[in-house]
Amino acid sequence: MTTEQAAPAIPAPTVNAVNAWQVAQRQFDLAADKLKLDPGLREVLREPRREFTVHFPVQMDDGSVKVFTGYRVQHNLGRGPAKGGIRYHQDVTLDEVKALAMWMTWKCAVVGIPYGGGKGGVVVDPKKLSKREVERLTRRFTTEISVLIGPEKDIPAPDVNTNAQTMAWIMDTFSMHTGYTVPGVVTGKPIALGGSEGRNEATARGAVFCIIEAVAHLGLDLTASTVAIQGFGNAGSVAATLVAAEGATVVAVSDSVGAIHDPNGLDVARVIAWKAEHGTVKGFPGARPMSNEHLLEVECDILIPAALENQITSRNAGRVKARIVAEAANGPTTPEADEILYDRGVFMIPDILCNAGGVTVSYFEWVQDLNRDHWSESVVNTKLKEIMVRAFGETLALAERESVNMRTGAYLLAVERVASATSMRGLYP
Repeated sequence: MTTEQAAPAIPAPTVNAVNAWQVAQRQFDLAADKLKLDPGLREVLREPRREFTVHFPVQMDDGSVKVFTGYRVQHNLGRGPAKGGIRYHQDVTLDEVKALAMWMTWKCAVVGIPYGGGKGGVVVDPKKLSKREVERLTRRFTTEISVLIGPEKDIPAPDVNTNAQTMAWIMDTFSMHTGYTVPGVVTGKPIALGGSEGRNEATARGAVFCIIEAVAHLGLDLTASTVAIQGFGNAGSVAATLVAAEGATVVAVSDSVGAIHDPNGLDVARVIAWKAEHGTVKGFPGARPMSNEHLLEVECDILIPAALENQITSRNAGRVKARIVAEAANGPTTPEADEILYDRGVFMIPDILCNAGGVTVSYFEWVQDLNRDHWSESVVNTKLKEIMVRAFGETLALAERESVNMRTGAYLLAVERVASATSMRGLYP
């Protein structure tokens, strides 16, 4: 197969840097104002409970030693142990991890699972390390944060640039320290080590369940809808497969290298195969190249941001053409952009609802581990759909009753639940 001559890529617009922690706090403040939250309780919920920073040495393959910086943040433990992924990325900051931990608190509360919010990260580009170096880094980082994590305290999971293998290394390291196997210390593990069926697809599947509900609410036809997806990693590629299976047409996708667009529709299976072979969607035959940023403005009915934070801002929100924005990523839209989209009639499915499928099935995995049980994929998917559809309905009802956008509705639901739990538990001592 020969690759067609590529058209010049559309240049990326400049976007101002946005602090994720300030965004998270502002989103919380909007809900706290609406709920008339007690000032003391508001102060408690506005800050993380714990911020843990470690600087740890790792021996590289050439025998040299390099020191890496890592973080583990626990935002709130009022409703249960902390839950949240660990990401490996060169741009990880403490503020980013704090924001992600707070979002996890609300996410767990929105879908009604008994967790608080946590998050972790290491400042590293794992693509520049060998597999053995990534393993040594993972095991050393696990050792450093072992004072915090545990099946009843804080349960990590995969995130950006981490996967089931990473979780297996964490579980093994923690278990070696404990003296016996502790499968419940992490979720997102390989099936052979106590992982759950359906976990790999859970984030995307939950997002698609929400999209189906949103399409029905708006009176649209999913089989006549076009979809653009920013980010073609696990969540994005699975979402593309699932939404295409529902009859929608995927017209644009992107990864960290670039984006491709075909208004007549992309063959999702062929794009996945192309990326597996070439390491990127860029160069896919017959598709027009464009920048990641421009993909957000492409003509489509449903836009799925499935990459990193702060992608839709006040700079580009006015050019988003989608009728529905379904946030498969964490924090892709800033508060200023939320207002612009809402005023323009764009229906937002916020991250703390839309991508909660991952943590929901992580909860299922944890329950199975604690009970030494194993559920079939059909059981997992049925339970996931029930929780996501219920959470979507509760959020929509609250948003309509209070005449607010879906994000504020989700925050009102989540913050009220966490505030209630925190208040009832009181202060110790």
